[in-house]
Amino acid sequence: MNTRGLGSQLKDSIPVTELSPSGSFESHDLFQKGFTCVKNELLPSRPLELSEKNFQLNQDKMNFSTLRNIQDLCAPLKLQMELKAVQQVQHLPFLPNSNLSLDILRGNDKTIGFEDIHNDPSQRELMGESHLMVEYKLSLL
Repeated sequence: MNTRGLGSQLKDSIPVTELSPSGSFESHDLFQKGFTCVKNELLPSRPLELSEKNFQLNQDKMNFSTLRNIQDLCAPLKLQMELKAVQQVQHLPFLPNSNLSLDILRGNDKTIGFEDIHNDPSQRELMGESHLMVEYKLSLL
């Protein structure tokens, strides 16, 4: 007769890898990965949705090609350099960033759009401990 307990008999008969979280029945870790979003994996639901997502990129491409046809290659290159330089400007993490100079270069400074009234959630007002936020941004914490 076997003197080992029932737990060791079950352990021997069932492979441990099937019970581990990395097996075929892996559960999604909400604390580390957040909620899964199926919408991002689907195709656009409306025909113009993809065009609207890339509107600014398409507009920039059209403006650069028109500018190249009118003024030669150096004009769009200069404008692209200015746009890159303006996009790299950063404020302190606890200060809101309006990026007014980017709007001026693109010609959006005289128009009022949806994002002006219902601000972009990534640019929400955030007030906190300024020293902690700067240290977190610089990866000192």
